[in-house]
Amino acid sequence: MKRLLVICLLVMVIHIIDTLAYSTRLAGVRAKRLATSLALFNIIVIISRTANLFQLPLLGSIVDEAINSGARGDISWLFRVIILSATAGSIIGALLTPTFVTYFMRAIHKLDQTGSVPQLLVHSLSPRRLPEVCRSLRLPDWREIRRIDLGRTPRSFLLLNVVVVAIYVVGVLSAIYAGYLLPDYRLTASQLSGIINGVATILLVILVDPVLAMLTDQTLQGKRRETELKAVVILLLAGKIAGTVLAQLFFLPASRLVVFVTGFIAR
Repeated sequence: MKRLLVICLLVMVIHIIDTLAYSTRLAGVRAKRLATSLALFNIIVIISRTANLFQLPLLGSIVDEAINSGARGDISWLFRVIILSATAGSIIGALLTPTFVTYFMRAIHKLDQTGSVPQLLVHSLSPRRLPEVCRSLRLPDWREIRRIDLGRTPRSFLLLNVVVVAIYVVGVLSAIYAGYLLPDYRLTASQLSGIINGVATILLVILVDPVLAMLTDQTLQGKRRETELKAVVILLLAGKIAGTVLAQLFFLPASRLVVFVTGFIAR
């Protein structure tokens, strides 16, 4: 149970950071430093990658223990709890977005002054900055949601984002669960997460990311109002949360797909 709690906390951290990623473009546009914004965020992504390195082996150890103990009960609830943690992390990330945009813009301007990421990190992580961080804290203004005007924003791109998030959430989890269902071929099954994530990657690279990049560039060029990009970011945040909820429906079908492919390979 302790390992499950640790896994859930790590998954929450991963999805908080993934959710905040949407706001980096808005912060970059406001600061007129989009490339700097994206580069700085990659530093924060290291935390997410590190958390992922720990949570997957922990989850694998729980599944291996269940297989080795001979208990063949249904452990799908465990994976659903983890997916629920992804939803919780996405909600927290969305709530932190206004604060993050404000503080991240300050970090971008500070990097202009220092010209050094290590100096920026020392400055930002100094205990003396804590009062400043506290002053930056603010909740989302729900009135902004009522003012959303999609205008020329492609609606299909927003819906595809929900599907991509859902597929990414279940990609590795469904492969690990498939390994539990086929214990003799669990290594093969665990390596097939790429089948699920591959679909998400294709949709993301071809249909989602280019549209978001285009909207961001058009805002920087003055062809779109900043309020339009802000509306897109708000809807992407909502889509991120919705995608983690949709992942609950995708989980078992994705697991069955991995089981099918594993059985086909093992013949």
